[in-house]
Amino acid sequence: MITGIQNFHYYVQNMDRAVEFYSVAFGAKKVFGDEHWTSLALHGLTLGLHGNNGWPVEKVPRNDHGAKAGGTLTLKSDNIPEDRARLENLGAQIIDETKTDWGHMLVFEDLDGNILNLQHPSY
Repeated sequence: MITGIQNFHYYVQNMDRAVEFYSVAFGAKKVFGDEHWTSLALHGLTLGLHGNNGWPVEKVPRNDHGAKAGGTLTLKSDNIPEDRARLENLGAQIIDETKTDWGHMLVFEDLDGNILNLQHPSY
């Protein structure tokens, strides 16, 4: 029987760099880690970082709303402009920013090219 969600994970080239990025960008807290796997507590979700043995992470097909294959982690934001500035200062690459009747969304790549979204819903 399924009892819950264990984690959502991304592959990363450099574990220390990725842990620093997610800790500073989102306030994630490390709960376990070694050179191959790190678990971060992130607003009620366990975010896993899976080491890629120093190799660059392959990019997935994407558009202005995020990844077109696999999953996309979408985090809720109460101030997207402030979060965008912090992400850009940390080296994240902005893909798109959209304001519509359903809300405000920022699509970006982390330091390894993994796709994430920030959303401030209007509903």
